[in-house]
Amino acid sequence: MAGGRARPAPPAPCPPLICRAGAGPLAALLLLLSPAQAARRPNVVLVLTDDQDVFLGGMTPLKKTNALIAQMGVTFVNAYVPSALCCPSRASILTGKYPHNHHVVNNTLEGNCSSKSWQKIQEPNTFPALLKSMCGYQTFFAGKYLNEYGAEDAGGVSHVPPGWSFWYALEKNSKYYNYTLSVNGKARRHGENYSVDYLTDVLANMSLDFLEYKSNFEPFFMMISTPAPHSPWTAAPQYKNSFQNVSAPRNSNFNIHGKNKHWLIRQAKTPMTNSSIQFLDDAYRKRWQTLLSVDDLVEKLVKKLEFHGELDNTYIFYTSDNGFHTGQFSLPIDKRQLYEFDIKVPLLVRGPGIKPNQTNKMLVANIDLGPTILDIAGYDLNKTQMDGMSLLPLLRGDKNVTWRSDFLVEYQGEGYNGSDPTCPGLGPGVTHCFPDCVCEDSYNNTYACVRTMSTSWDLQYCEFDDREVFVEVYNLTADPHQINNIAKTIDQEILEKMNYRLMMLQSCSGATCRTPGVFDPGYRFDPRLMFSNHGVRARRFSAQSL
Repeated sequence: MAGGRARPAPPAPCPPLICRAGAGPLAALLLLLSPAQAARRPNVVLVLTDDQDVFLGGMTPLKKTNALIAQMGVTFVNAYVPSALCCPSRASILTGKYPHNHHVVNNTLEGNCSSKSWQKIQEPNTFPALLKSMCGYQTFFAGKYLNEYGAEDAGGVSHVPPGWSFWYALEKNSKYYNYTLSVNGKARRHGENYSVDYLTDVLANMSLDFLEYKSNFEPFFMMISTPAPHSPWTAAPQYKNSFQNVSAPRNSNFNIHGKNKHWLIRQAKTPMTNSSIQFLDDAYRKRWQTLLSVDDLVEKLVKKLEFHGELDNTYIFYTSDNGFHTGQFSLPIDKRQLYEFDIKVPLLVRGPGIKPNQTNKMLVANIDLGPTILDIAGYDLNKTQMDGMSLLPLLRGDKNVTWRSDFLVEYQGEGYNGSDPTCPGLGPGVTHCFPDCVCEDSYNNTYACVRTMSTSWDLQYCEFDDREVFVEVYNLTADPHQINNIAKTIDQEILEKMNYRLMMLQSCSGATCRTPGVFDPGYRFDPRLMFSNHGVRARRFSAQSL
């Protein structure tokens, strides 16, 4: 069919009592309500893309999405992730927690990505689990869950996390063809026939079928997690020739040496080889091509919601799990770094009570999504252990909202102690290396940052957990592309306060993650705590460590 309508078998209609089975204590209340009364509680849709930047033009291809969500709602222009990697970031979305609290540190089972430990400790307390068990929502998931989902050592695709009424999850990492879906715990294999297998379209059509066949007695939550624009960047046939004249942006940090930065950034070869530049330009173009199918998905969803009279009572969130870089500081393509291009993401929201065509400059993070959606559902956030804050007051345009001025970014490198045989000169610990031995990660690419915004400062302060105890500090007001590391020139008192604040955030949990930042009026600095046993390693500055 036109547009590649890959039509899976719809979820079977069921009698209301069966559909409501296991829906939690609110299900009994819903029996007493008419469908019109029950529908007053808002529905929520979360569209999550994979590796979509915002800093380098990643939203440009999405004309329909911009028109249907951004122009009909609010765009958060300072939206970030606490870890610039798929699995830790997705875990933060689901749990509302920083990585040091959900303990997913990278994309491996050993890094707790979809591990048995994650399943036992974190999955029962994710916001979808609470929505279903405590708020009476019917819940629908389709697409990429966590990178190691479906691994044999973690229960395979028969494992369906608690909290999902309908479960269509991709085994392992993003693909567009030749993949396996867990359909409510049963494996379904897909091939490479565009009309029935192209994953973005399959997710769109599964979502439309859910909206067609869902129960009308409960509000619903949908999470649609697309493969785009993650590699292998396979565009739908009708979009393979799009953007032929597009290339990666040549901004001021493109193809320059990352001087005064961590050794992993310094090891990149400048200038890049012609083959690397051609490769990243091609990748950039293909990434945009894959997003055109996401744009179609959003349009279909909005039209279906409108057709069923649900649109005015539905919040739609659009975001990504992390950003991406293409040639910045001569790193060809990847994420995992502490810079704006990797940690900043799109966040668009429309829904009841949100005025159209709004821009919000507050500092928000993906740990806020879970609290926000639970708040929309009427759940008491004090009953959770989430680190994030509800965005609902911002969405409603409430005045005099007390908001954060900083948040934490943390990442643990994925490298191992062995050497890459293709790049022996780089020594042990590197990984994700390109043919010209430019490597995108290493075991000691392990860092934590405070990203802060206030009326006085737009600042990022980072420390690496390595033998150098390397520090990077950027004033983004003067240097938005983070070219100049000012760690050696910034006022020592600010360095000490930022170091202290980083220690506080690295050991925070729940409400303590929301205490005033360095540039908040309520902030209190006690330098004695920098050198006490506060749960993280205190660091004393010296000229050598900077």
